[in-house]
Amino acid sequence: MYDVLTVREDFPLLNNVIYLDNAATTQTPVQAVSAMLDYFYKYAANHGRGAHRLARETTDHYEDAREAVASFFNMDAGKTIFTKNATEGINVVSRGFPWKRGDHVIVTLVEHHSNLLPWMRLKESGVELTVIIPDKDGLIDPEDILSSINDRTQLIAVNHVSNVFGSIQDIGKIISIARQEGVKVLIDCSQSAGNMPIDIKAFDPDFFVCPGHKGLLGPQGTGLLYIKEPDSIEPLLLGGGMVSSVTPDSFRVEPSPAKFEAGTPNIPGVIGLGRAVEYVRDIGIHAIEKHELYLARETSRRLLEMDGIEVYGPHNRAGVVSFNVVGMNAHDVAMILDQTRNICVRSGYHCAMPSVDHLGVKGTVRASFALYNTEEEVETLIRTVSDIVSLAL
Repeated sequence: MYDVLTVREDFPLLNNVIYLDNAATTQTPVQAVSAMLDYFYKYAANHGRGAHRLARETTDHYEDAREAVASFFNMDAGKTIFTKNATEGINVVSRGFPWKRGDHVIVTLVEHHSNLLPWMRLKESGVELTVIIPDKDGLIDPEDILSSINDRTQLIAVNHVSNVFGSIQDIGKIISIARQEGVKVLIDCSQSAGNMPIDIKAFDPDFFVCPGHKGLLGPQGTGLLYIKEPDSIEPLLLGGGMVSSVTPDSFRVEPSPAKFEAGTPNIPGVIGLGRAVEYVRDIGIHAIEKHELYLARETSRRLLEMDGIEVYGPHNRAGVVSFNVVGMNAHDVAMILDQTRNICVRSGYHCAMPSVDHLGVKGTVRASFALYNTEEEVETLIRTVSDIVSLAL
């Protein structure tokens, strides 16, 4: 294990608050911020667009970041595409896939809106959609996916970890089913990338997306898209940097990843992401996973011991705990936590309205954990929630 208190020194904001909104965005370590500052102060130029020394240095740092994140997930750097978030990556696939009227897509009810709305929009083009219903803990039965596959099914889109339930889906089994049936799979690892080990060559999905600003500790405005067969997807955007030749009446695109990175990218963000991923790697993903799972499951256990508290999701959850104080609005609980103990949690629908509606509530309070959270912070959360329950009763 690593020394959590030493790690916390790299996140100055943690001196002021108890930050438990990591499923929305994490804090970024000073090492990654410093790498971004180095770009601005020492060699700022554009990527791949010049022969002078600053352009060459910028391009080298940008591509070094690509190599770092590709290595971290054990995937081909040439198939590793930088996006501004997971949402963009999903939309690249949904808009670039060669759909035909009557094609069929399978998703689940426990998806973030970003992995639901792009597939719902395809219905306007005649693509059919099946939404798989989870059990009460937000877990999907892979057999339900199997029974929904038909001869027009082209894609299964599923998250690895639910941002509402904290449920961990059996991605290996789902991909195995898809392979047997000749169906492609997109996995949304927004709540697992950087929080638990992910080996893309072992999983072997067709598409993988994640943001840079959550478990990977990178800045907002960064994300990753992996495409196993890049030629199977048309680029979402056209423009500078992604073409090899242009004539007055035609153009030819570069191979992946340039094919999907039109225009000037978020260069400082990508460089910061690369450094943040190295930071996660150096601490150790297995140690991070063990720490976050312990905190989340201990929080869930302690909350379940209280009268007047509803906790959602399985015991064997990832680092997300959604709950409610009976009789109180989730936003009111979150405000009290913030104003009385400087505890930052999420409240509401978490951009996953069907998931929360499935619980039969109008929102939840969500505590979510990162590598820098402590047992003492969990204890403060539990004591404060207990005080709120006492007042509510």
